[in-house]
Amino acid sequence: MSVTLFGTYKAPKSDPITTDLDGWKPVEGSPTMKTWIENKTEDGKFLTGFWEATPGTYHVTYKADELIHFFEGRLTLTEDGGAPRSFKAGDSFHIAAGFTGTWKTEETIRKIFAIRIA
Repeated sequence: MSVTLFGTYKAPKSDPITTDLDGWKPVEGSPTMKTWIENKTEDGKFLTGFWEATPGTYHVTYKADELIHFFEGRLTLTEDGGAPRSFKAGDSFHIAAGFTGTWKTEETIRKIFAIRIA
């Protein structure tokens, strides 16, 4: 079928992955994350699902493009050498592959994501 129904961000239909993402290294606090992959293409190059993170800071390296929409929480994202940018519940944004910087979760985040791997 070409249409896939997800669970909800409060009740995903998949089991969570609880390890830190590849390229994410904690640098402040004790942040944790959960990733629910709700759908993946057969070639594994397009992933969609839900993600949750608790307060703390990671240094991140993005190896794929990601579209994000926050349902809950607050974030300060700072590209290496750049100025901090704040995001909050209701915001939608794109992070391009190649981004490196800090991801500081200010309040627990719940988001939906779409990732395209080159």
